[in-house]
Amino acid sequence: MSKHSKRELAHKVLDNTVVAPAERIGTVVDETRDLFKRSGELKPGKAMVSTAIGMGLAVLCLLGVLAFHYPQYLTTPELRAKYSVDMLRQALFVALLVSGTLSLVNIVFNRQRNLNIAVFAIVVAAVAMGGSRVPVGNFPDHTPYIGLDWFILDLLGSTLIFVVIEKLFPLYRGQTIFRPEWQTDLKHFTVNHFIVGLILLVVNFLLHHLFGWLVRSDFQQFVRDIPFLPQLLLCVLVADLAQYWTHRAYHEVPFLWRFHAVHHSVKTMDWLAGSRQHMLELVATRVCVLAPLYILGFSEGVMNGYILIVGFQAVFNHANVHLPWGPLKYLVVTPNFHHWHHASDDEAIDKNYAAHYAFLDYLFGTAVKSKNKFPEKYGVVGDYMPDGFVRQQMFPFRGSTKPVEAAAPSDGSAGG
Repeated sequence: MSKHSKRELAHKVLDNTVVAPAERIGTVVDETRDLFKRSGELKPGKAMVSTAIGMGLAVLCLLGVLAFHYPQYLTTPELRAKYSVDMLRQALFVALLVSGTLSLVNIVFNRQRNLNIAVFAIVVAAVAMGGSRVPVGNFPDHTPYIGLDWFILDLLGSTLIFVVIEKLFPLYRGQTIFRPEWQTDLKHFTVNHFIVGLILLVVNFLLHHLFGWLVRSDFQQFVRDIPFLPQLLLCVLVADLAQYWTHRAYHEVPFLWRFHAVHHSVKTMDWLAGSRQHMLELVATRVCVLAPLYILGFSEGVMNGYILIVGFQAVFNHANVHLPWGPLKYLVVTPNFHHWHHASDDEAIDKNYAAHYAFLDYLFGTAVKSKNKFPEKYGVVGDYMPDGFVRQQMFPFRGSTKPVEAAAPSDGSAGG
């Protein structure tokens, strides 16, 4: 071999050892970025299901480790006293183990190799930062915080519970988990959880300053003396009456509709769809609904029960779920009932406002009356809402409600 050939060979070897890893990293990054932009079915046999599970767990684990490192800034004070740190450590360890194992198996068998390299790298980073063994000492209270722990727990719990329910009892059988615009709704979900502290601060300030003068301790004591179950049912009724008229105002006052249209722009209903909401609407609705509860002074146990009920129904009633409710459908709000509220069918416009008790809409004459069993389409009439979290937050101030060309139907617009 000539010196010239040897020199070329040396350069090729050098290129492979220096450039190839850089190219591999670039490919891994590009494919990971592309994964989060995709929508549609995860086809079996291509390791996409295990890769998606591994990626989701790895990211949540990394965020969990960060929360362990900075609990004073990344955890919610109201939750710190309620959960077991040891149990969270065990859950974090199991999640790291599952995610790492899935990624390694896929790498060894050359299935979605680049994506699983990214998953394994995230797991390694989480372990290198301390994993489930991060020490938590004393830390100051009353510091500004974002609800990272609430985001992790709620996303993991909601996914495990509601995705399973949707697969067992689907309304639209062909609808995929990663349906169109899921990324936008996940951003809404994330931001709403991260700013939970700010939202609570603003809501509490407004409640005390706007409605504090209406509070009467003797009357509140009378309400607290009501037995738990009837007091809880009364609490839900009071909240839903406030919710009904607030919700109805969003539909009937054009200025308020510009904010509420963000929530109605979802064209595919599932457990994540309810997260799409303008931040100002989120604050305003909470003030309007919690004000009468604050004035009446329901007991702490009843308020905790109400929070569990509203938290479950807010997700469940948007889910891709169909169950035989029987006469119960005239009493409580179900996914079937609330889906009609989100429909853009003519007979569904400005109907089914209640959040908990369906009989309120029958009482006030706003219940949907249709010959069809299920809605034909969802979203705002005219499909004028832009996609993207930031653009939807800006829409009430500069967006147009003029109809645009009909978009292609989503994967949930037909099915049984």
